[in-house]
Amino acid sequence: MIEKDLESMGIINLKSIKRNLNSPMLYEEIINNKEGLIAHLGPVVVKSGKYTGRSPENRFIVYQEPSSKNIWWSKENKPFDKDKYETLYNRIIAYLQRKNVYVMDGYAGAHPNYRIPVRVISRWAWHSLFARNMFIRELDKEKLKTFKPEIKLIVIPEFQASPKIDGTNSEAFVILNIDKKEIIIGGTGYAGEVKKAVFSMVNYFFPLKGIMTMHSSANMGKNGDVAVFFGLSGTGKTTLSSDPNRFLIGDDEIAWCDDGVFNIEGGCYAKVIRLSKEDEPLIYEATRKFGTILENVVINEETRRVDLNDNSITENTRASYPITHIPNIVEGSCAGHPNNIIMLTYDAFGVLPPVSYLTKEQAMFHFLSGYTAKVAGTEEGVKEPKATFSTCFGAPFMTLKPSVYAKLLGEKIEKHGTRCWLVNTGYIKGGYGKGERISIKYTRAIIDAILNDRLARIEKDTLPYFNIQFPKHCPNVPSEILTPYKMWKNRDEYDRQLKRLAKEFIENFKEFESFCSEDIAQAKPRL
Repeated sequence: MIEKDLESMGIINLKSIKRNLNSPMLYEEIINNKEGLIAHLGPVVVKSGKYTGRSPENRFIVYQEPSSKNIWWSKENKPFDKDKYETLYNRIIAYLQRKNVYVMDGYAGAHPNYRIPVRVISRWAWHSLFARNMFIRELDKEKLKTFKPEIKLIVIPEFQASPKIDGTNSEAFVILNIDKKEIIIGGTGYAGEVKKAVFSMVNYFFPLKGIMTMHSSANMGKNGDVAVFFGLSGTGKTTLSSDPNRFLIGDDEIAWCDDGVFNIEGGCYAKVIRLSKEDEPLIYEATRKFGTILENVVINEETRRVDLNDNSITENTRASYPITHIPNIVEGSCAGHPNNIIMLTYDAFGVLPPVSYLTKEQAMFHFLSGYTAKVAGTEEGVKEPKATFSTCFGAPFMTLKPSVYAKLLGEKIEKHGTRCWLVNTGYIKGGYGKGERISIKYTRAIIDAILNDRLARIEKDTLPYFNIQFPKHCPNVPSEILTPYKMWKNRDEYDRQLKRLAKEFIENFKEFESFCSEDIAQAKPRL
């Protein structure tokens, strides 16, 4: 009985429990609760409230044994007092009395041998629909009757913490209790907190079993070849993996076990601001379907048509949809070992080649670095391109020490002979404000050449300082854009900017040198 399961968590005296409702039922709840509007063609449009993106400063992990010795305590993983957590948790379950709640059960991990049962308890119906979209569904009604969650998440956007009482940084909080396998979220309605909190939990438990977890997308070709795409937000991870000519495995969270790779999620959570039907046809069509949630997208309340170009609510507009909204997917979301790993970077300095080869050691160096760049307007105070590094291409979600993930990645690359590449989806012909962003048409051509094994025998050149090789030619790509300095008007200025970026890499890598092998340390730039 669900009541007894919730009672074991201390959740009692609820007004109603609506469990595992299907999408039409959740639509009815959303409309009845006035949580959103149904748009033209069927997606539901909702608002997350004050917070329209993740709030890293409000994310914590409970400090306790035995997990504390494994956790990578950092600016992303801040400790939270165990007693404070218990007090806040008790305030939450007291608040829930005589309230309506929605319960959605599913799994994190598509592989039947490794999946983790997850339960999401929410106050908003659209968050239950989000959980239905984003986690892998259990369709067997008999199994749902006896469903036993390992990870339990409570999300109550309207419950606001008191920093003085609760020890939080603001009214919003996302707190992971690793040892209890609990997550509590309050003060924020942004749905991305739900999926990333569960991902952070999975990133703790899977690697300890030898399963590599990756903030990445993955797809498969018609011949069964597999590609993994690492990349931070804005680098093209979702766009490039959603390829009409290949089969999608997953767009954001992938695991790599002894059998191959599998999707951790059951859906996609794509950024949709200025989404183009021409450049991103599969994602565009998914935004026009029943069951899709459009979060913080502007809608005309009379015509019920949405404007994907309008950023008046936020630049971070999102679409959540089940992976089955994409027509060409890998059935079961499991595939073989990767033939290629592609690390995507948005280089706003315009100095990196559009594509470079990476040795295993260079791949591990760039994996630990996790480089991309911020540009003017993306963050207060940013006036010119600014290098930013996110360890493992996902530092905010990596709960274990970086050495754990790096060791697993290196072992799997070597064992399976995986080829590795660095692809710049940022600027060419100059830096931000002077050059231009590389055309997605050319980036797609580069990806096609990688996956079709058409770059291996092409003549190469070497990038100064970084010592990575890049091809001089690529099918369907103008040769002159492949050698970055050739497109700059001033070669001396190019060299200055390249050296500046190399120094940033060297400085950032200092924190990893204590546990890296000499081979990986040798892969860093040399001035």
